[in-house]
Amino acid sequence: MKRRTLITGAAAMLAAPAIGGIMKTLIFVPQAPLSSLDPMWTSSMPTRNIGFQIYDVLFGRDEWMNPKPQMLAGYLVEDDGKRWTMTLRDGLWFHDGQKVLARDCVASLRRWMQRDPVGSTLSQRADSLDAVDDRTIVLRMKRKLPSLPKLLSKLQTAAVMMPERMAITDPFKPVPQPIGSGPFRFLMDEYVIGSHAALVPWERYVPRDEKPSFMSGGHKVLVDRMEWKMIPDAATAANALITGEVDWLEMPLPDLLPVLRAAPNVKVGRIDDYGVISQLRPNHAVAPTDNVKIRRAIRAAIDQREVMDAVMGGDPDSAVVPTGYLATGKPEVDTAGIEELTRKRSIDEIRSMFVEAGYKGEPLTVLHSTDQPFYNLATLVVIDSLRRVGVNVYDQVMDWGSVLQRRNSREPLNKGGWSLFASVTPVPESLDPLLSSLLRGNGKDAWIGWPDNPQMEAAYADWLNAEAPEELTRLERKIELLAIDSVPFIPLGRYRPSIAYSRSISDPGKGPAPTFWNVSKA
Repeated sequence: MKRRTLITGAAAMLAAPAIGGIMKTLIFVPQAPLSSLDPMWTSSMPTRNIGFQIYDVLFGRDEWMNPKPQMLAGYLVEDDGKRWTMTLRDGLWFHDGQKVLARDCVASLRRWMQRDPVGSTLSQRADSLDAVDDRTIVLRMKRKLPSLPKLLSKLQTAAVMMPERMAITDPFKPVPQPIGSGPFRFLMDEYVIGSHAALVPWERYVPRDEKPSFMSGGHKVLVDRMEWKMIPDAATAANALITGEVDWLEMPLPDLLPVLRAAPNVKVGRIDDYGVISQLRPNHAVAPTDNVKIRRAIRAAIDQREVMDAVMGGDPDSAVVPTGYLATGKPEVDTAGIEELTRKRSIDEIRSMFVEAGYKGEPLTVLHSTDQPFYNLATLVVIDSLRRVGVNVYDQVMDWGSVLQRRNSREPLNKGGWSLFASVTPVPESLDPLLSSLLRGNGKDAWIGWPDNPQMEAAYADWLNAEAPEELTRLERKIELLAIDSVPFIPLGRYRPSIAYSRSISDPGKGPAPTFWNVSKA
């Protein structure tokens, strides 16, 4: 679609009155440009966030992270926990006008099981997955998995439901357009990658008759239209909110919060009380970061406080350091081996670690996203820290969409490969090992970076099978210590960012991701 046609069409829609009054359009500025529309294909947070509006899930989590039936009318667990019968609720329709059937959900689950490390856990434990009629899904397990609802309510990468014809396409290629059964319908003809996206209420969506809480309960759309405007410059985005051109900034830079708080028509708050863990992911499949001693030396070179001071400088109370690999809330787990992350080493000590690891000045290729401000700031500190100790860093500056493409490569560095990139994981995925994809060590089936760690996989399997609380805690501590030793990723700290929004919209709900249902605009 031509840009001129897009602008003219958008202006006409904004000017057109809705039934019973003026059209109410909610204008949202995401934390980074939207470069993909398939939340199964990528773990990118903007893709996940818009995906939750378009697609629906079998189980949704409430704001306290408890899984609740969402697309399901109910479920039955039999045969000592090895047979799950899940029944779809009435009134589910895809945005193309087709009814949601059990076979669509089965195909979607099978696609997700190929895309996500946690999905692969389900695949390994499942004996069969069938649609026995239009509304009934039957999952038979080789061994019981009591945490199935929590597993299917994963935030990244989400097990969203899509039409069968789309779910059976190549799982390693994004679907060509987003067709879900969620409360918002995506306007594909208006989409300008990295710049503009628009959604409207799906008129056939039937909300659950329950109180809404994050991804669970009744999702009622209270606006006539929603637009996503990608504004790369943080100051420009803040000014647009102050002047009323936009309604909601997902993640304003902390340094701009005082200005936003002083604006009479702006509110600043926090919807995510959990926050995210900032991390540096090494490539375990190519040299030199396939060497655990190199990974330990990289970790030793980076000071979490320095990273968080850069990322959250204007809002230091929102940063949490030190941060380990799990965030269970149990000190005996979360602080196990933490001295390896907190111990201060001299530059000479760190250089000796690299020499002992066999490092001979090879370049480390860092994928450096500059249009995602928080990742950019973290990466700048990482690069400076590594160069300070003599590491040869190849700084590959690019946009976040290019990082999402490039990080899939398993090629050597001289053929377009990579060594490191910074991103984040929602804290709720690290409350226990179940959903902690970055800790997994299942090689080619692991999340991007592909660690191969049989010890970690054995501990993870033991944890899945354990039931006694003390045994679960013991295994969580073991997994934390294994991560300290093997360095599947490098924790850079934890932060809880604020949002900023216009007083013309109602208070957004609580949760680790923005949700736009039940938000009204005056």
